[in-house]
Amino acid sequence: MSLRAVRSLRIGPGLPASSPRQMVQIIPVRWLNLQEYQSKKIMADHGVTVQRFFVADNSQDALEAAKRLKAKEIVLKAQILAGGRGKGSFTSGLKGGVHLTKSPDEVGKLAKQMLGYNLITKQTTKDGVKVNKVMVAEALDICRETYLAILMDRAFNGPVIVGSPQGGMDIEEVAATKPELIFKEIIDIFEGVKEDQALRMATNIGFKGPLQQQAAEEIKKLYRLFLKVDATQVEVNPFGETPDGQVVCFDAKINFDDNAEFRQKEIFSQNDESESDPLECEAAKYDLKYVGMDGNIACFVNGAGLAMATCDIIELHGGKPANFLDLGGGVQENQVYQAFKLLTADPKVKAILVNIFGGIVNCAIIAQGITKACRELKLKVPLVVRLEGTNVNEAKRILVESGLPITSASNLEDAAQKAVASMVPK
Repeated sequence: MSLRAVRSLRIGPGLPASSPRQMVQIIPVRWLNLQEYQSKKIMADHGVTVQRFFVADNSQDALEAAKRLKAKEIVLKAQILAGGRGKGSFTSGLKGGVHLTKSPDEVGKLAKQMLGYNLITKQTTKDGVKVNKVMVAEALDICRETYLAILMDRAFNGPVIVGSPQGGMDIEEVAATKPELIFKEIIDIFEGVKEDQALRMATNIGFKGPLQQQAAEEIKKLYRLFLKVDATQVEVNPFGETPDGQVVCFDAKINFDDNAEFRQKEIFSQNDESESDPLECEAAKYDLKYVGMDGNIACFVNGAGLAMATCDIIELHGGKPANFLDLGGGVQENQVYQAFKLLTADPKVKAILVNIFGGIVNCAIIAQGITKACRELKLKVPLVVRLEGTNVNEAKRILVESGLPITSASNLEDAAQKAVASMVPK
C-alpha cells in the first residue's frame, strides 16, 4: 500500500473566495502490480535493450513463438507475480516455473503443463497461483552481472543513480558487507543525466572499452524511461554483459508514482489483480485498506497503528483477529457501509469490533454509517463499538437512539474483552 495526499479546497464560512481553506486527505492506494513481460515491454518501448520475447496464453502460441525467435536457446517463464518460480512446482506435476531448452517443440510441451495449472512457490499460498500466460524469450549467456537502479531519494530531494559491479544478488547484502562497491550519481532534475555521469557510473560498475559507452547509453535511456512513465524506481538486476559484447537489462522492477495515474492510464490499466485477495481489491475501490487474517473477530479501525494495536489486544484477551480494515482519514458514510459489507462477506467473521479515534474522522459520520449498515445488511453477528474524539457525544447519541443491539465500550481494552466474550455461547 502507499499513501496519496489529495489536496481539496474548501471555502469556509465567512472566508472570501480568494482565501481557500486547505484540507489534506490521505487516501490508501494499492501498489501497481505488473507481470515481468509487461515491465519488459515498457522498457523495450522506450528503447532499452532487453531480450527478444513473446507472450503466449496457449501451448500452440508458445510453440509458434519459440519458432519465430530462431534463438540458439529459449527460456520459458510462467508469468505470476510471486517470486521463487524457478524452484516452484505445478499441480500438473511439472517441476519449476522457469525452463531452458533448445527445442521449440519442447517449449510447446512445457507450456501445456504450465498454462491453466497452479504454480506453487515459497511466496504463494499452499494452493498456488493459476498460470494464464507464459513468456517465451531468447536465452542469452551472461558473462558479467552488475546492478543498476534509478530512484527518488529524499536525502537528495530528487533522483539518484545507484550502481554496483556486484549484480545478480541481494543488493542490500552488498551494501551491508561491501559498501565500497555501491556507487551513486546525484541527478539534477533540471539537467538530467549528463554524459560524464553516465560514463562514470558505467566505469564504476566495471564496463570497459566499447561496452563502457554502450552501458552509458543504456543508463541514459533508463533515465528517460524513469521520467516518461513517472517512475519512483527503476531497478535492473542484473544489468548484464554478454559474451558477444551486448549490454542487456535482463530483469527489471519498476515502481510507479500513484499520483501520476491520471496521465499514465495505459500503464495503470495493466494492473494485474489476479493474485490479490478479492476482498482487498473490493476494499480498494472504496479507498479502504483491507488485510485478511485467519481469526474470527473483524477489526474496523482508522489508522494502521491503531489497527495493529487492536489486533494485539484481541489476541491478548484470547481472541483471533479476522482482518484489519483501515478507514483512513477522510471517511464518508458510504465507506463505512461498504466496509461492513466487506466484513460480513467473510464467513469466518463471528463478531465485529469497531475502534475509532476521531481526529480528522468525524465520529458522528461513523455512527450514521454503522446504523445504516446494521439495518440494511441485517447484521447477524455481535457488534462492539468504541468511539473517541471528534463529535463523539453526538455519535454515542445516534447509536443509543438507533435501538440496535450494539454493545458500547469505554476504552480499547473494554472493547476487546467484550468482543471476545460476545462469541462465548450463552
